[in-house]
Amino acid sequence: MGDKKGLGSTVLGWFVVREGDADKSADELIEKYAKETPAALPPEVTLKGDLPKSVGGKVDFQAVFNAAQIDAAEQGRIDKARTLLKTLPVDTPKDVKRQIVEASLKAFGIPVDQIIEAGAQQIQALEAYIQVGQRETQNLLLDSQKRNEELNAEIARVKKVMEDQVASQQALTESCNQFKLGIQEVLEFFGQEAVARVVKESAKLHEPAAQK
Repeated sequence: MGDKKGLGSTVLGWFVVREGDADKSADELIEKYAKETPAALPPEVTLKGDLPKSVGGKVDFQAVFNAAQIDAAEQGRIDKARTLLKTLPVDTPKDVKRQIVEASLKAFGIPVDQIIEAGAQQIQALEAYIQVGQRETQNLLLDSQKRNEELNAEIARVKKVMEDQVASQQALTESCNQFKLGIQEVLEFFGQEAVARVVKESAKLHEPAAQK
């Protein structure tokens, strides 16, 4: 892969894609993960046993590598190479860094090919772990979306019941008031004073409470 641009591209999980997800809103990220299809796993990558849960991006990397059957010796090789690289000055030319690291690894009896193999195994394992998490995320999003739809349908149903009840009450009030107007015509025929006297003297009637 001589193309430098390819270094930032995912090829069977070897390299990392930086997509700028940090700039996306929560809703945009949910939509992205709901629609995204996990890439095919690299060949022969199987994670066994209970995988560690990642909370807030904290990952038990050793547990992931153990699940991918990468033994401690293989994990130690890549750790040794990373440690050596960190000890070199940042401005050291890449070719010089490579010579120093290769010479040091040779002194430790660790062939470079074994470092490459161990590193590629770890990347494969982490890619597989990412995809397992993505499938779990998508399943949760699908279940949550279904639940949201059910809740929205229930909210719509309850709102309809409320609207129907209010409309029914308004119709009830209108109907009763129309009937009351007919009765009122009869009472007004006999006069307001007569009505007031009968209401006051009757044990069956109550004077309307004063409205506040």
